Parts: sequence; structure tokens; C-alpha cells
Amino acid sequence: MLAKRIIPCLDVKDGRVVKGKQFVQLRDAGDPVALAMFYNHEGADELVFLDISASSEGRNTMVEMVKQVAANLNIPFTVGGGIHSLENIKKLLRAGADKVSLNSSAVANPDLIREGADFFGNQCIVCAIDARWHQESGTYKVYTHGGRRATDLDAIAWAKKVVRLGAGEILLTSMDQDGEKNGFELNLTRAISDAVDVPVIASGGAGKASDFLDVFEKGKADAALAASIFHYKETSVASVKAFLKEKGVAVR
Repeated sequence: MLAKRIIPCLDVKDGRVVKGKQFVQLRDAGDPVALAMFYNHEGADELVFLDISASSEGRNTMVEMVKQVAANLNIPFTVGGGIHSLENIKKLLRAGADKVSLNSSAVANPDLIREGADFFGNQCIVCAIDARWHQESGTYKVYTHGGRRATDLDAIAWAKKVVRLGAGEILLTSMDQDGEKNGFELNLTRAISDAVDVPVIASGGAGKASDFLDVFEKGKADAALAASIFHYKETSVASVKAFLKEKGVAVR
């Protein structure tokens, strides 16, 4: 069995790391370069850097910041936000990112997934899916532009499609659980994990070490992402890994 990965997420707005609840009520969490270096030494398996206002504000991810962050890391590093073209992908990977995360742009232009995968390989293309439960339809719907725009896309069907197009990994965020710290959305995570044959990173809801255990065992996730509990020192990557090892989960 592949070792499970613990991945801190750096949501960046206006050059600062921020964190909120359900994609709103953002508060400052620090400098992205300093935090990246901290997590690198803390034993994080990877980092995800999301320019959360890039798509909604119609601009590209800050390449210079990517260069600074990447220069201080020796762990894999994914970058997302405002990536609209193959040229954007090239710039970010050349700036030092290991992978790019496509969300709003993938919904608007699914062929971008195929173009990126064909040019750089599936392992470089992550498809981020932000999903929220819709009671009236009994389905999870995909949202874009940092959770600001609803679509008619069913999250599970969309996950299958992006993998067919060439996505090598899925970063799945439950908008309902985001920042709530009462556990990952296990039903959604399990449904997506069962539906695709690429790794699924669960995001949204981490509050304590046992939440990671649940999302690995019950949600079938391959990796778990968290932000506020690490940024605000409520727990640490090392503590979560030690707990998982005690419970018999293979971690790096």
C-alpha cells in the first residue's frame, strides 16, 4: 500500500497566506515563503499553493512568488489559481512548481487538461474540484472561481471526466466542511475515490488527528490537505503522522 501523504495548503491573497470558513471570512495566516520553509522542515510530504483570488480577479498566479517558494523547498509543490493556458502551465513549472492545479479554467476549457497532460505528463496535472451538497438534487455540485460560482456539473461525473482527459490527481475540497474543523466530508471523498483510478487528495474539515485517520480509512483518500490547524499551530504535521503510525497507517 502506498504511504498516505499529509499536505499543508497555502491559500494566498494579496501576497499573504489566508484562511477562512466555507471560502469566506478570511483572516491572515502569515508569509507564504516563510510558511513554506517551515513546513518543509516540519516533515510535510508536499505543499499546495493556491492563489485563491486569481480566477475571480482574472489574473495569472504570481510567478515570482512561486520562484521564491520553490527555491526554498525540497518537497513536491503544486500551484493553482488563474491558470488559463498551456503557456501559464509552462511558466509555473519552469518557475519551480512540480504540478499545477486546474479548477475554474478546466471547467471553462476541459481541453486544457488534455493539453497539459500531453505536453508535461499526467503527473504534472492536478484537477481541483470544489464541491457543495445540493439537497434539492441530492448531488454534490461543482463550484468555480474560489467557490463564488455554482455550476450544473455533478462532482462525481466531473471527476471521472477529468481523469479521462488526463488529470493525474484530484484535489477534492468539500465547501460545506471547509474551515469547520469537524472532519472531512467522508461520503463525498469515498464516492470520488471509488469512481477514479488516480490519487485523491481530501480537503476541507480537518480539525484533529483522528480526522485524518477517518478520511484515509473511511474516505479512501490517498492524501489529506489541511490549512488552519497547521498554520495556527493547533497541531503539527509531525503529531498527525505520529498518531497515524500508532493506528497502523503507512505514512512517509
